This record gives sequence, structure tokens and C-alpha cells, in this order.
Amino acid sequence: MKTKLIHLLVTLCLAAPILLAVEPTATGKAPDYQAMKAEVEALGNLTEAPKYQIMERGDATPNLKPILYEGPDYQGKPTKVFAWLGLPEKRAGKIPAVVLVHGGGGTASKAWVQNWNNHGYAAISMSLEGQTDQSQRLPDGGPARPGIFGDSAVPIKDQWMYQCVAIAGRSAALLRSLPEVDPDKIGIVGCSWGGVITSTVIGIDTRYAFAIPVYGCGGLDVIPNQYAANLANNEVYKRVWDANLRLDRAAMPVLWLSWPEDAPFSMDAFALSSTKKSHGFSELCLIPGMGHGNLTDRPEWFAFADSVLKKGRPWILQTSSKLENEKLHASFDSIKLLDTAVLVSTTDSGITGSRKWIQSPANLTKSGDRWLADAALPAGTTACFLNVKSGPLTATSDYHEVK
Repeated sequence: MKTKLIHLLVTLCLAAPILLAVEPTATGKAPDYQAMKAEVEALGNLTEAPKYQIMERGDATPNLKPILYEGPDYQGKPTKVFAWLGLPEKRAGKIPAVVLVHGGGGTASKAWVQNWNNHGYAAISMSLEGQTDQSQRLPDGGPARPGIFGDSAVPIKDQWMYQCVAIAGRSAALLRSLPEVDPDKIGIVGCSWGGVITSTVIGIDTRYAFAIPVYGCGGLDVIPNQYAANLANNEVYKRVWDANLRLDRAAMPVLWLSWPEDAPFSMDAFALSSTKKSHGFSELCLIPGMGHGNLTDRPEWFAFADSVLKKGRPWILQTSSKLENEKLHASFDSIKLLDTAVLVSTTDSGITGSRKWIQSPANLTKSGDRWLADAALPAGTTACFLNVKSGPLTATSDYHEVK
């Protein structure tokens, strides 16, 4: 009897992950993941610009205005989205533009729009949780973020991530409708949760001219922190929302920007997303000590966007990276003069955001059209990458875990 009981308990334990993997929907039926994916991917076909109205506020300027525009339906009812919409004061001909996606706890940012305006771009920064930039709830605003994909059991169109992807698409459509904007030169930038949204969007809507996910990436269900704790058994995330499911569709150049000490998004997950792309160009930039927040200004952003739109490619491209004989080697093709190279490494283990990262000098030489960087690894190195610099700009080799 005892043997049978033990056998039953073992069987139930082994079956538990399977039971957890099937999440009932709000109707009690087993989810249709393919139907959900189809609903999500249909958002990439949005072309109609939403109607919008300019708000009367004392902090508006002739070229930078707070607006309300039509958002996606939520729970069967229309919504409104608050945003800052800005144009450069000086412009000639059709100008490029960018959609700016804030992170968790953030909101629409006038300063972020203004910084891109100062670099010659039209820009829109919108609130993603049904609020204004003063954190006031709109009476007809969309949903607030329910933790970490905590609304996976509700209908797909009422899930917060669906709402965010739809809002980003409407923002891009609004920019395309402006007579001042070149509709073929619109990019997207997002920080933290905005980076998750950005890395998700670019596999759904491939019309963006460039993309810059900051911190956020795909593969969240295996990051050994709050993400895995919430997503390890969330099949809706893993089968429908994981950005890595679609990154091979992204056709635009992408700059992946983060820092090795980032606690929410581990370097192995971030680096995996950056190498998922099979189209366009992908550039990695890891800046030690940068910090985590809703950034509004990084020189790498503007250098990347400008070079993509003017030259058709990023200002720098890694052409090779390898570990060999306890040394890390990388080569780069750069249209700018490079100044120095630095090895960034750690001898610690565990989640990358908790490790101590050391910077040490690396060799940098020019060979024909290529720049070659290399450095010997400190004894016991567990992870490393090379950074090369051109003035204030940083570019990074592939990230390597050392086994």
C-alpha cells in the first residue's frame, strides 16, 4: 500500500508542470495559442492613423504639444492615450521620427521627446497605463500593468502587452500621417519594460527603420529572478509573447543597449535576444555602471539612428568575435575612428547583475579596413566582452560565457 502511495505521489509531482502549463482562460476553456498569436501578429498590419486632439496646457510650445489620441478598445470600450508629440524647431523637407516607449513606473516624457527633437527627429512619447504624464488616470484610459504578465488568463486583446503593442503601432501610424515626417524613416526606442515592448514590437511590425531596446529583451522566463518566478509556467508568455519567438522577422537595424550590472535583465538573456536576428544589422552596446532607469538621452542612440538613416547601416559593425587560447578577440568595421579598447570581465558566478565586473586595458590595432581588439582573460574568468570607443560612443563585441 505504501509503495503504491509513493508511486502515486511521484506520478502527480511529475505531472504537475504539465498541469501548470495549461492555463485556463477566463471562459474556462484550454487556450488556443495559435489563435492568440494570430491576433497579436495582426497588429503589424495597422495603417490607419488615430484621431487626436491637442490639450490646452501651459507647458505646451508651438512645436511640442500634449495630445490625446484614440487607443485600442479595452474590455469592449474605446480608450484614449495621452502623449507628448514634438517636431524640431528647425527642419527642412521630410524628417525622420521615433516612437518612445517608457518603462515600468514611467509615463509620457516631454524631455525625452525634446531630446530627439533637438537631434532633428519628430517624436512621440505616450503613457502606457491609461494615465497622463502627471500620473492621473484618464476616465477612458487603458489598463495598468498587472505585474509580470499577470493577466495571461484574460482575452488576448485585453492583456496589457497587447494594449501596449497596439498603442505603439498607433503612435507610429500617427507619425506617418504627419506631413512633416518621412513615413519610411520611423524608429522605435524603449527602456526596461519599454525595451521588452520594443523587442516584441519589432518582430510583429517590421516597418520600423531602426529599433533600440534598452535593458528589456526576450527569454524572460529563464532569467533566475522575479521573471522566472512568474513566467516559468506561464505558457501564454512562452508561446505568444516571448520576443524571441519573432525576432528572426525583424528586418531593421537594432541597437541592443544595456549594462552588465543590470539586475532585472541578465546578460545571457539580453545577448541571446541580440543574436536572434537573421535580417538587418544588430549592434550590441554594454556600458559598465550605466544604471537602470527610463533614459532620455544617450549619444549611442543618435549616432546609431543617424548612421542607419544616412548610411544605411550602423556606424560600427562587429565582424567576428571568439575566445581562443584564453584570449578574447574581436574585429569591427567602423566608419568612425576608434580610440581605445577595454576588456570587461568577471570571475564571479550567479546572475550577472550580482557579479563584480572588472575593466582592464585591451589591445586595439587597425588592419586595412578592420579594427582588431584582443585581451588576455584574467584567471578564472566566467564571462567577458570587449568594448571599443570612439569619443563618447561605445560599441561591444559578442558577450561570452566562459565554461
